[in-house]
Amino acid sequence: MHIFKPTGVCAKEIHFDVVDNKLVNVSFVGGCSGNTQGISKLVEGMDVDEVIKRLKGVNCGGKGTSCPDQLAKALEEAK
Repeated sequence: MHIFKPTGVCAKEIHFDVVDNKLVNVSFVGGCSGNTQGISKLVEGMDVDEVIKRLKGVNCGGKGTSCPDQLAKALEEAK
């Protein structure tokens, strides 16, 4: 299990596993519960590179980052 500490967002941690370059067991600690649950369900089983491509650069409220963007950064670090 990977545990990533995001910066600039409400979520405190992002947990995930990568199996055969597929993203599994994604969960967020903190953040906007409905949004983070939705992200987790949408990316479950997706190819890691595709998740990074789709989520990198998503901005939330002018913060310059977001929970999806932080997940992309976590995956880049995990690669």
